[in-house]
Order: sequence, then structure tokens, then C-alpha cells
Amino acid sequence: MPRPKTMPDEDVLAAALAIMHASGPEGLTFAALATGTGLSASTLVQRFENKQNLVRRTLLQAWDGLDRLTSELSANLPKTPEGAVDLLVGLSGGYGGIETYADGLRILREDLRDPALRARGARWRDALSQALDERLSGPSGPVPGIGLLMASHWQGALLWWSFDPQIPVADFVRQSLRRFVSVLATGASAPPLLEVLRD
Repeated sequence: MPRPKTMPDEDVLAAALAIMHASGPEGLTFAALATGTGLSASTLVQRFENKQNLVRRTLLQAWDGLDRLTSELSANLPKTPEGAVDLLVGLSGGYGGIETYADGLRILREDLRDPALRARGARWRDALSQALDERLSGPSGPVPGIGLLMASHWQGALLWWSFDPQIPVADFVRQSLRRFVSVLATGASAPPLLEVLRD
């Protein structure tokens, strides 16, 4: 079967991300990508120059997808505490089982090593935190920092689930986030405890 002459960058980078999930970042080589896409390794080198650039472009496209999903969920979910829970549950759906989550952590290491990818992560954190802030407003308006606090709890819940993945991740995350929101609501009516925590 003849090799394809062209393939859009988006498709090539999607194939590269699939290789990273299956074999880790070290498994992404121009030879492996050539096998996965049917393009020649020399064509891929001409297009992406080197492995560092290939990895960066692959992960930037993955961040683009996460940004789109976050925006879509934010646009379609109510600005209520339950909407905040649903937003984070929706973002958890891509993890699937424990193996997929573990593979994602291997890839996250590459994000943390590259300043451009860290900057993308920071921008997403800010956008997600704002979307959560809008859903967790108190009687006198938004509570500064509450969205980031909830996002941090979500990330912790994902990690704790990974040690004992007895139920689907979305169910675990929903239960954990509902407890978190419940504690926030209780805390609002328990000023003495909040005053102790502020000291």
C-alpha cells in the first residue's frame, strides 16, 4: 500500500499523542510516528524539525482540546454549585480507567519540563478557576480564590482515586466534590471555625 503524500498537522499530532499515551513520551520517535501515520520519517523531520518541537506541538494541540472542552462545558452548564461539580466531572471523563490516568501523568511530566507548556497550563488554571468562581458566588458575590480551591480539591480527588480505583473516576469525583461544596456551605454558617482558620 503506498504511503500517503499529505496529512494535516492536526491528524499527525493526534497520532503523536496516541503514541505518547501508549508508549510514553520516550516512545514518540519520528520512526514510530512514520509507522503510525504512513508518512515518511524524513517528511516528518522536515515538518517538525526535532523531537522537542514535535513533543511541544503535540502537547500544545492537546491543551487546545482541553481549552475547547472547558469552554464548551462552561458555556452549557448552569452557574450554580452543582454546575461547578458537573464542569469538573465533565473534565474527568477523559481519564477512563487507572491505566489511562497513569499514562496521562507520564505525559504531564513533559508539560512540566517545558516553559511554554507550563504557561499553557497556568492559563488553563486561570480560566477554569474563573469558570468555577462564577458558579460558587456567595450572597455578596464571588469569593476570591474559591474556584482555584475547588480545582485543587478536584486534582487531589483524582490522585486519591488513583490509589484505590474501586469505582469509576467520574463517580468518585462527583462524590468528593459534592462533599467539598457541602463543607463550603456549612463553613459559611460557621464563622467561629472560619475565624480560627484565618488566625
